[in-house]
Order: sequence, then C-alpha cells, then structure tokens
Amino acid sequence: MTEITQSFSDHEQIPLKDYAEKAYLDYSMYVVLDRALPHVGDGLKPVQRRIVYAMSELGLSATSKHKKSARTVGDVIGKFHPHGDSACYEAMVLMAQPFAFRYPLVDGQGNFGSPDDPKSFAAMRYTESRLTAYAKTLLRELGMGTVDWGPNFDGTMKEPLMLPSRLPNVLLNGSTGIAVGMSTDIPPHNLREVVSASIRLLEHPKSTVSELCEHIKGPDYPTDAEIITPPEDLMAMYETGNGSVKMRAVWEKENAEIVITALPHQVSPAKVLEQIAAQMQAKKLPMVEDLRDESDHENPTRLVIVPRSNRVDTGQLMNHLFATTDLEKNYRANLNIIGINGKPQLLNLRDLLKQWLKFRMETVTRRLNHRLDQVVDRLHILEGLLVAYLNIDEVIHIIRHEDKPKPVLMKRFGITGTQAEAILELKLRHLAKLEEMKIRDEQDLLSDERAELEKILGSQARLKTLIKKELLEDAEVFGDERRSVLVRRDAAQALRQEDLVPSEPVTIVLSRSGWVRSAKGHEIDPTTLNYKAGDEYQHSARGRSNEQAVFLDSRGKAFSLSAHTLPSARSLGEPLSSRFTIQAGESFLYTLAGPADRKIILASSFGYGFVTELGNLHSRVKAGKAALTVPQGARPVMPVGFDPGASNTVICATTDGYLLAFPLGDVPELSKGKGNKLINIPPKRLKAGEESMVGLTVMAEKQEILVWAGQRYLRMSARDIEHFRGERAHRGRKLPRGFQRVTHIELARD
Repeated sequence: MTEITQSFSDHEQIPLKDYAEKAYLDYSMYVVLDRALPHVGDGLKPVQRRIVYAMSELGLSATSKHKKSARTVGDVIGKFHPHGDSACYEAMVLMAQPFAFRYPLVDGQGNFGSPDDPKSFAAMRYTESRLTAYAKTLLRELGMGTVDWGPNFDGTMKEPLMLPSRLPNVLLNGSTGIAVGMSTDIPPHNLREVVSASIRLLEHPKSTVSELCEHIKGPDYPTDAEIITPPEDLMAMYETGNGSVKMRAVWEKENAEIVITALPHQVSPAKVLEQIAAQMQAKKLPMVEDLRDESDHENPTRLVIVPRSNRVDTGQLMNHLFATTDLEKNYRANLNIIGINGKPQLLNLRDLLKQWLKFRMETVTRRLNHRLDQVVDRLHILEGLLVAYLNIDEVIHIIRHEDKPKPVLMKRFGITGTQAEAILELKLRHLAKLEEMKIRDEQDLLSDERAELEKILGSQARLKTLIKKELLEDAEVFGDERRSVLVRRDAAQALRQEDLVPSEPVTIVLSRSGWVRSAKGHEIDPTTLNYKAGDEYQHSARGRSNEQAVFLDSRGKAFSLSAHTLPSARSLGEPLSSRFTIQAGESFLYTLAGPADRKIILASSFGYGFVTELGNLHSRVKAGKAALTVPQGARPVMPVGFDPGASNTVICATTDGYLLAFPLGDVPELSKGKGNKLINIPPKRLKAGEESMVGLTVMAEKQEILVWAGQRYLRMSARDIEHFRGERAHRGRKLPRGFQRVTHIELARD
C-alpha cells in the first residue's frame, strides 16, 4: 500500500478543470489551423496541400499519364496525412469536380461524381488521376527556396508548410470549412478579375474596397446560373468580409414549355425535380402538367416544365418555384482565413488581397535570393575552372603526382576549397579546348543574370513590375470568361394558396344555423338542398374555388375562409362555429365571394353605409375582423356587390315603403366603419323599431329592380326610378299603394 501511494506522489497533479481547458484549447487550435481553414498564401487546407504535393512527387503532372487514385491516397496518408483514406480520397475528388471547384486542381479519369449526386464517385481503386495544368501555379516555384519545410508526422521526411502559389488561389477556388467556434465560406471568383484587382492594389496600395470592386464584380461560381444579389449588398460583403450571395436558375421559354438550362452552385437537378413533383402531388401546383429531365452530354442541364395551358403566367410560375425550391439558393460568405501571421482572422477584400500580395512579394524575393545565391556559387566555381583550363598541364601534373592534390591546388593557384573540389571532379571529356569558350560564355550569361537579379532585389518598383508581369502571364494562360452572370432581379415570391388552387365556379351556401358548404358550379338552386332538422337556407354567394369566402355576422364582423377548404354540398356541411369564435347571441347572416378588388356596399338597417372592397373583409383571425359598425338595435342589411360605372345609382328602401335613388359617387369609400347616412329615417321610428332600411341595391342604366312586399313585387326601370331621385340622406318618396310594407329589394335577373 505504501509503495502505491509513493508512486502516485511522484506524478504531477493538475486540477481537472485546467487539464480539460488546455486539452480543449489544444484541440480547437489544431482544428482551426491544421484542418478546417485555408491559408491566405496558397488558399489550401493541409489535406489539400498534401494531396497536391504528393501527386507532384509522384510525377503526376498535367502531361503525364493518369495513375490509380489509390496510389496517390496511399502516398498521402502514408507519408504526410495520417488520417482515414476515405476522407483523404473525398478531399481529392472534390478538387477534381468541375462543378465544385472553379479551377480544378486534379484531373480525374473515371467516375468522379455528378451534379445530381456529388458523392456518387467510384472507389479509389477504380479511378485514376493526375494534376491539372492550373495546379502548376501552386508548384512551379516549390524547389526554388520559396517556402519553409517541416518534418512530416513521423519525422522521416520533409513536407512544404505552404505552396508558393503564383495566383491568389484562396479567392479563385474559395473554400468552406467548420472549425471550433468559427467557420469559413469563401466563394470562388474569376481569375482575370482577381488578377486585375491584385495589380490595381499592387500599383495603388491605397485603393479602397469599392475601387477593387470595379474589377471584382462579385463571386464567380462554376455554374452558368445568375447571381441576383444587388451590387450594394456584394459591396457590403467585400467591405466587411461577411454577407450572402443569392443565385437563381436560368430558364427560357421554348414554344409553350419552360426549359431550365442552369442551376445554382451544387444544386442537384434530381432534387429540384423531386421538390416540384412533391408540390404537384400535393395539388399545390395545378398550373404544371408534366416534368422532364432531358439533360445529356450536349446539354448538361436541361429540365423541362410543361404548363397546363398557354394561359399560365410562366413568369409568375417561375417566381413561385424560385421561392419554394432550390432553383434559387442563398450562399453564406465569410472570408475567414489563416493570415500570413499564422492566426485565423476575418478579412475584407482589400486586406485579403494585401496579405496575399505581401506573401507573394516575400515568395518572389526568396526565389530571387535563392537564384542569386546559385548564380554567385556557379560563377565562383567557373572562376576556378577557368584557372584550371589556363593551367591545364600543371593541374594534371599535380593531380597525378600528389597524394592530396586539393590543398596543393589551393595553395598553388590561390583558389578556394569549393573551386578545388570542382576541378578534381572534372571528367576527362571536359578537358577539351572548347570547354574554355563554354565557361566564358556561361560566365557572361550568369554575370548578366546576377546584375539583373541584384537590380530587381534592390528596387521595390522592379519587384512589383516582375510580380505584375507574372500575374498577367498566368491570367493569359489560365484566365477565362465569367460564368456566373450578375443580374438585378426582383425578389421571388411564392404564390398564395388561393392562386395555387384550380379556379372553378362554386356556390357558397350558408344555413340559418350557421352551417356552410360549397357546391360546384353556379347553376345550383341552394334552396333545394337538404338541411338538417330545424335548419333552413339563409344566404348564398357565387364565386370561384381559389377565392376567399367571406361571412358577415349580426354585429358587422367579417370572417373568411378559402373557398376550396369548405365541405362539399353533397353533405350537410359543417358549422362555422367550429372554425371561428363568435360571441354568444350573434349569428352569421350573409356570405360573399369574389375577387378581392370586388366593390361592395356595406350598410346597417339604420340607413348608414359605405363602399369598400371585398378584400378589406378578408381575415385570418379566428375572432373575425370589425368591418361594419352596427348601432345598438340595428343589424347589417344584405351586402351588395356591383361593377363600377359612372351611371350607377344606389337605391335604398325602408320597411314603410320609402324609396330613395341617388348617385353611387355620393357614397364614401372606406375600409371599415359606420359609413355615412344613405336614407333618412325619423329617429323616433328607428328607436321604436317601427321603421328601418330593409335593403339597397346598385342599378346600372339599362337594368331593372324588383321591390318585394311579401309575395308581390314591383318591377321598376331606370325611367321609373327617376321619380324617386334625390340627394343622399334624404327621406325619399313613398311607393305606390300595396308596396308600403317592403320586405326586400333586388336587381331583376334577365
């Protein structure tokens, strides 16, 4: 027991809190720096960098033969990246997919996935790969002393800590990654635009983001879909390093069909068709008859939508699909990278390009210094060789007769050990007379090169000119036209539920007990329908299935439902009380239907009313919407719809047989309220309940009205009405004998 206690006391004791905190922070920094975020220098994550380097070590250049991907993955995970082979292979596949990378780094042969299913690639034992020509921009200067090297995971070999990218690859191919507490989403860009902006910043270091955006108009994804984000939003994204990009599919009309020719970045055509088909099955897309996928090698994206008829508004339909499917998609932009100081940071466009240019200037300076050292060393050796050729016989004599010729040569000719070593390593065939001329020619060339290198290294302006020249050279070789067109478009808006329902004629039937149902067509006589015991017909309205059915209660409140949701007239219907909350003692009196802009007159039995639009009565609230203010003791009269016209006349009738006609223009138009007085009824008679306005109608010039008194009616034409004309709010005139107890008034139907 004592021995065990002693062994524990020999170990350092750390509080669990401190240990867990340190362990988590170490893990976090590993994920941030060595897994998820790209470096500003080459724009690559460690796994991508190791794949590219391993392929270059295998000699898999753009001009070599393809090799099995398994060979590459084996080298990567065996030498540089000790992780799972499937994760490594997937990273390599991504760099080979032309629909994922704007400028692919790997040239794949075999099944490397498709836009429909990017992860449907074949196993690595089947596919073959090599580097693309563009990857040369990352590797060309690798052996020129341009980057630092570090040991691999087991310390048996060296690997580059960075690739000497000749182009700002971090912007060209973009990157996505999720680290701990941070993420990155850098959209891809067009090579020519980025090079142009880099040169602008190189020549004018004080250039602003807005000036750089004159060159970089926006991201450029590997798809022909449109970028519809407004320029001001793109500018804000580049100013802050944060934002979003919205892409929309490209479509055109061929005959009566809609053909989609380009989809947003990484959107699957199969998924889009599935989303549209799901809406069709749910009967939420009645204007579409058929869907087809006609994509092939000549047309990589060709999705055909067949509208039900020529009357379908294709623009409106596509707007709905943009709002409800992946035909329009948002992409986050978050320019979070590892800067040249080795720390993660969020940069705007100017700072990002500035850091890359600093990296590039350091890289080129290291390359030039490395080359200058090589030139100086070679000139030094050539001087020694020239001494040897000028004294060839003596040199041969010393080599033949001395046991240790190196120090003798150094002493005799005053040369360095390096020069003496070079002389001793000469082959016999190089002792020919012509070699002296070759040495002098090489000396001249190298002297000129040294002078040029020293000039460039001694002048910041010359260094910038060299970088600019190399950027333009690469832009000429690898640059291409923009693929993602920048277009200003209105925001997509999904169609309302009513617009997605087939437009069929229906008759809304309301019973006295507040039960409602919907019958197909306008020819039905609702009074002949069956009603439950103790119930009977109350009111009906003709409309269409894609419109709102409005119900007016005895307190002037309006309630509405989509007409297509009402039960069929084959049944007894259902009570409106199950859909709405109505106060005790109140009841539903009238139903209305029609387009939202349909004009109607709402009025109370006290003779007050106003004109409004039917849309003002639409309500999604269960408790209804206050529409008509009904005075105490009054009730709404039957609402009247009408078609606007200059010669329209409003005709009001009271229970005591008074009739008043006046121009419709005298009635105010309101959204809700009590309205103005339409016909004057003595207040005493109103309060006593002896007289009230029984109804009203709106009559056009050639129409006739029917005034009912029980079972009898009086037909009146526009000419007959002239006798009852007056000003709004007047008493009106008495109807002839026999019609002094009016029950209701309506337009005569032909």
